[in-house]
Amino acid sequence: MRLRMDERRHGGCRRRIVATKSDTTNGDKNPNINTNSVIKKLQSREVSSKPHRAFVAATAPHRFQNMRLTHQFDTHDSKDRSSPKPFLPFLMKRTKIVEIVAAKNVVFGLAHSGLCAAFSRETNERICFMNVSPDEVIRSLFYNKNNESLITVSVYASENFSSLKCRSTRIEYIKRAEPDAGFPLFQSESLKWPGFVEFDDVNAKVLTYSAQDSIYKIFDLKNYTMLYSISDRNVQEIKISPGIMLLILNRASGHIPLKIISIEDGTVLKAFNHLLHRNKKVDFIEQFNEKLLVKQENENLQILDVRSSELMEVNKTQFMTPSAFIFLYENQLFLTFRNRTVSVWNFRGELVTSFEDHLLWHPDCNTNNIYITSDQDLIISYCKADSEDQWMEPNAGSINVSHILTGKCVAKINAANCSTKVDDCNNTCSCKHTDSSQITSSVAEALEDITALFYDEDRNEIYTGNRHGLVHVWSN
Repeated sequence: MRLRMDERRHGGCRRRIVATKSDTTNGDKNPNINTNSVIKKLQSREVSSKPHRAFVAATAPHRFQNMRLTHQFDTHDSKDRSSPKPFLPFLMKRTKIVEIVAAKNVVFGLAHSGLCAAFSRETNERICFMNVSPDEVIRSLFYNKNNESLITVSVYASENFSSLKCRSTRIEYIKRAEPDAGFPLFQSESLKWPGFVEFDDVNAKVLTYSAQDSIYKIFDLKNYTMLYSISDRNVQEIKISPGIMLLILNRASGHIPLKIISIEDGTVLKAFNHLLHRNKKVDFIEQFNEKLLVKQENENLQILDVRSSELMEVNKTQFMTPSAFIFLYENQLFLTFRNRTVSVWNFRGELVTSFEDHLLWHPDCNTNNIYITSDQDLIISYCKADSEDQWMEPNAGSINVSHILTGKCVAKINAANCSTKVDDCNNTCSCKHTDSSQITSSVAEALEDITALFYDEDRNEIYTGNRHGLVHVWSN
């Protein structure tokens, strides 16, 4: 999976979904198994300065210290009579949760198979499946806060799973179990490989790329009207920042041409060439407001101020190429992820924070297991448990909450400190299911192999999904 974490994903986020290269189904196989088919980015946020930041930081431990496992939802139900029949065979198999989104008291769990279920936090029952067609495989979810709707990005068996289709459904319709009341988006666009659609909550824009005619288009996320298009076959990649977009053109022998344009109307604000070392591959080029970050293989990190043309370098021994980024627009900082560790940097190339207790569980820095709060003060991740808890429950990790500016672990949910069991029922979560074959989980089991994580800031609840297709609710 190709990663650029300058976004889960929730609140102010960007999410790009790329069409698959070809029909990868091979009978009943799930097209989602091709992990190179999706580009996911972590949260990129731009929020106004909050005067209560210090208060929020001080109260963070209290928000999380009493978290307990309270409910369990199951996305898998082969005997559900309300679902469209017949589903594709692989949709009926139990697979891991790959995405969780929550809004307006509704929790959505997307399984690796492509089956997506909606659950009510008011009744704690499954409302419906979001797959409105028997051959629909949902690839990704995006909550559009501008009109309180869920956007689903899907592929269909009838099209060999090769073309992306988008649909917008208002939450109020989903609450009434009417997922088919939504309407299609971007029908004029051919989103076949290597085409894509990218949702940017920061600027309230949607970027699409039609590979058929090599045209990028910008749409308004509020009403889905097209604003303008970019038809330049030399454009190799587009990176989005608040208010602007960076166009990366095809590389020349000793430099790479770049353009900065206004995201509102496409006006070119600056065009320039950035010098490169010949015959060395580019590890990454990232744009953060007026700062341009460029890193080539075995070379120093370059930080260019595109307004003043001031260039500074960070020694390659101090800054090694990370697997992913998160840009913190509020704090003018960025996070890097490398070898399960998280670090905080400023744009002078200085290491600001190293986290004291935040060793990520997944070595590939799974974007679904990290959440940045909208104030950009806390990071919530699925982490390796400490030695004591690991001795007790060797297969269980922990949900760690850390303060971004200090690196301190302010709260942790693990099998040891979350000993109060749901309903005090023999160490298990005995929650109401619509599935006739009820599944129960202990706290330790719920903390095993978490594959997706979401924090609902309105309800102060954490939702986690696992390899069995279960979604667990952690609440106080």
